[in-house]
Amino acid sequence: MEATGSRQRRVFAPEYKAEVVELCRSSGRAVGQVAHDLDVSETVVRRWVNQAETDAGHRVGLTTTEREELTRLRKPKVPRPAGRAGHFEASDGFFRTGDAMTRYRCIAAEKAAARAVTRACAVLKVSRSAYCQWDTFGLPSGRMRQDVALGERIARIHRESRGTYGVPRVHGQLRHEGIACGKQRVARLMAVRGLVGRCKRRGKQTTIALRPAAQPVATDLVQRDFTPALILNRVWVGDITFGLRTWEGWCYLATVIDLASRRVVGFAMADHMRTSLVYEALTMATTTRRPALGLVFHADRGSQDTSREFSQMLKARGIVQSLSRPRQCWDNAVAESFFATLKTELIYRQSWPTRTAVRRAVFEFIEVFYNRRRLHSSLGYCSPAEYEGVRLRGGSTAFAA
Repeated sequence: MEATGSRQRRVFAPEYKAEVVELCRSSGRAVGQVAHDLDVSETVVRRWVNQAETDAGHRVGLTTTEREELTRLRKPKVPRPAGRAGHFEASDGFFRTGDAMTRYRCIAAEKAAARAVTRACAVLKVSRSAYCQWDTFGLPSGRMRQDVALGERIARIHRESRGTYGVPRVHGQLRHEGIACGKQRVARLMAVRGLVGRCKRRGKQTTIALRPAAQPVATDLVQRDFTPALILNRVWVGDITFGLRTWEGWCYLATVIDLASRRVVGFAMADHMRTSLVYEALTMATTTRRPALGLVFHADRGSQDTSREFSQMLKARGIVQSLSRPRQCWDNAVAESFFATLKTELIYRQSWPTRTAVRRAVFEFIEVFYNRRRLHSSLGYCSPAEYEGVRLRGGSTAFAA
């Protein structure tokens, strides 16, 4: 999207609005909290929720169909966005940050009761050597006190990452917060507390290509140049992940990622892998981002992306098609990397009873965590939203998350 000198008005697809309404209903969180997590105005989210209740007959007012008819008759008035609602931070627990003395006294009480000191240190997440120092001299050294405070901050970062960050990303987040320390120190303090990141599993081959005679004439325009750029909406990459297993059967996810910022700009889920799934994901992306003509869409040579129907759809929208080389999954490494992250940090951590449950979880993972909070090493340990809002501000694009 080219620069206009002002912030672009955000446009949301109907499927996105429905997912946000469902998230408000199922998560048990207040509307203001959901709006804050998604970086959307609370007034807008409340309007979506009220409209859904009206369409369901639980609220008096105009239905969506009636509003669309009214829109055709007159220009609608756009309400002024309200200020973003605040939210309450969760308590850090009974033992407050930096209050190591309380923990040491509790361990000393356990020791007096002839209980294991090692187990008490493990439960209270303090170093046994630090406790012994306190028990001998009455006060831990300055270095030990710093380790206790830093270790608690590391534990908070790991907890806020949903237990997914390893040493590099925890170290990157500490640097974001203005704390200077070495990676080895972070690794040591994480090991003391038993904190580990999520490791990726070995993947499966999922691309089913067309017969060589039916392959379209489309070349690889990306050439494995995945360097983050300063201009958004120039190159998008897309793919479909092999099934996400649920008790009801398989569920499939198609995504569209902006190569410049690694942001997932469009996605769709269904119980099939037909071309319509890719079409829905791309429709969501174009509705939200509104790219200019000449956008390059890069994908592998799966049957969905190489179908004549999909190629014609891209041409009708002014999008240039780019395809990976045969049997070269590394040509679409950014999309493959996202699916590996999704499965490692979300899907493989629990079982999913229904397709609805995994759909809600994937929506929240992408919109709340991945796009807005998760640090990306390729972006200098920034989130995609931060990269777009700070690193690209004043550049060749005015899109703001």
